[in-house]
Amino acid sequence: MPVGTQATVKSMTPDELKEIDANIILGNTYHLWMRPGMEVIAAAGGLHSFMNWERPILTDSGGFQVFSLASPKDISEQGVKFSSHIDGSSHFLTPELSIEIQKTLGSDIMMQLDECTPWPATYEYSKSSLERTTRWLERAIDVWDKPEKQALFGIVQGGMYTDLREQSAREITSFDLPGFGIGGLSVGEPLETMLEMLDAIRDIMPAEKPRYLMGVGTPTYMIESILRGVDMFDCVYPTRVGRNGTAITSQGRVVIRNAVYAKDFSPIDPACQCYVCKNYTRAYLRHLIKANEILGMRLLSWHNLYYLIDLMKQAREAIKADKFLDFRKEFYLNQSFVVDSIR
Repeated sequence: MPVGTQATVKSMTPDELKEIDANIILGNTYHLWMRPGMEVIAAAGGLHSFMNWERPILTDSGGFQVFSLASPKDISEQGVKFSSHIDGSSHFLTPELSIEIQKTLGSDIMMQLDECTPWPATYEYSKSSLERTTRWLERAIDVWDKPEKQALFGIVQGGMYTDLREQSAREITSFDLPGFGIGGLSVGEPLETMLEMLDAIRDIMPAEKPRYLMGVGTPTYMIESILRGVDMFDCVYPTRVGRNGTAITSQGRVVIRNAVYAKDFSPIDPACQCYVCKNYTRAYLRHLIKANEILGMRLLSWHNLYYLIDLMKQAREAIKADKFLDFRKEFYLNQSFVVDSIR
């Protein structure tokens, strides 16, 4: 899912997102609550109308931003008191309020408010945190009144402890929800640790319901997570690195601002069929990035989003054909960089 933090996927229009076959995007509860505010979005008729996007939207709960951006913050059983990163104003986010905000946004999938366990964290803190997240899910369900219009996902936490991950997965999936998120991973821990946590819960989570690994969007992490049962991803990575001059390709990362591409008149990725690769060269894109031109940032973001969405299409087809392990092997053979521990 491309990330539309503030009711826009950075540098991309809705029509361009449709062209690359983005069927669902993500919006951010915290940012939209802080600016422009629920009064504006309600008056616009909801987030779909406000941003001119008729396809599905998933909104996160705002919890990750509260825990990572807002300061200071005070966590209690009732919720989180924090100061806005925009103007310092004081706010109190509860599990119920998070759902109410997402109702106003009118997203198709809502996420519960969870306590985002930092890394590293002690065993005792991680256990207390996951148990609070379970209690917060119960409160979110109590105010979830239109399941036919908005799906609600619970979130598995538990830090980097396999037994706590298992405990959280059992508790969260005991609720009959349309799908489940997996939070608190890819927050700085080694890849091997993240995969160990996914392995721990793979057989606990219901196979017939979608599993959403939150905040993960690099090709290697996605391929390895699919192998462990994950279905959905979101991340700012493709647009963020695109704006900074890096392309994600079938051969690995291409840092387009490097001098070696000054007279390279080949496409970013010869294997790619996106608009950018069909029409522009590495040399031209390098020129745009070096000149700090907006078009360069847009085109690299466009390509990166297309590449990841297309990679997931290929993964789905490989799964349907029962050839995912072959697909994974070929993926690594084509990459110019390889994580040795998972090769």
